[in-house]
Amino acid sequence: MNPDDTPTPPEGRIRCETRGALLLIQIDRPAKRNGFTPRMYRELAEAYTRLDDDPALRVGVLHAAGEHFTAGLDLPTIAPFMRSGQRLVPAGLVDPLNLGHDGYRRRAKPMVVAVRGITYTLGIELMLAADIVVAAEDCRFSQLEVARGIMATGGATLRMAERAGMGNALLHLLTGDVFGAAEALRLNFVQKVVQPAQTLPEALRIAEQIAAQAPLAVVATRLNVLKGVEQGPQAAAQDFTATQQRLSGSEDAAEGLRSFVERRPARFAGR
Repeated sequence: MNPDDTPTPPEGRIRCETRGALLLIQIDRPAKRNGFTPRMYRELAEAYTRLDDDPALRVGVLHAAGEHFTAGLDLPTIAPFMRSGQRLVPAGLVDPLNLGHDGYRRRAKPMVVAVRGITYTLGIELMLAADIVVAAEDCRFSQLEVARGIMATGGATLRMAERAGMGNALLHLLTGDVFGAAEALRLNFVQKVVQPAQTLPEALRIAEQIAAQAPLAVVATRLNVLKGVEQGPQAAAQDFTATQQRLSGSEDAAEGLRSFVERRPARFAGR
């Protein structure tokens, strides 16, 4: 299913396309360097919710139209929400930043992100909230909220330090400087750096490889890693026995065993 080809509205939009078990989610406001408006953020949450709710979908791929991932929030349209504390999206949807705020769901299925060009503020926070990031060599990153008199509240203060250590996180959070793909790779903010034209194809290749695995096992593995990061190794280890018992009784586990014995690729159904 291809996304519609109608002109991009001035306030931007999020376009979705299904490719087999993948949901491609495109940020579409290239004329404004994909700066996020309230409409775009709400539609992004709706797309993430669609990924988790549709049993035919196994992996999300977040990317952007044009030469840049996103310049971040469109402050003139977003600032009123910041001042009032009003939420950008209705409760009950999956939070693209995966912060566990009251009233919002947390994503279960994997998300792969392809970034290129300008990837500022919200762009960094979206990729850190995802699972695997493929970055173009031409990426320019900046968490520049301090230069605007505000604080990064989409997870950067938490995840930058978790990935790169306190000193490395504060180096970029407190200066608001611009850094490149090599530095992002050094800090574990991204997992692969490729030529710009290969960014989305590489992200799709990784997503297809994930989608070929047993869906229940993929989700369980992702959630256990997340629990270990957020709650500690012992909390995650407490789930090992029950999770393995549940997965071992699934149709997919039986198919995995059959495919091993028969020496053929497995055909997983997610049951």
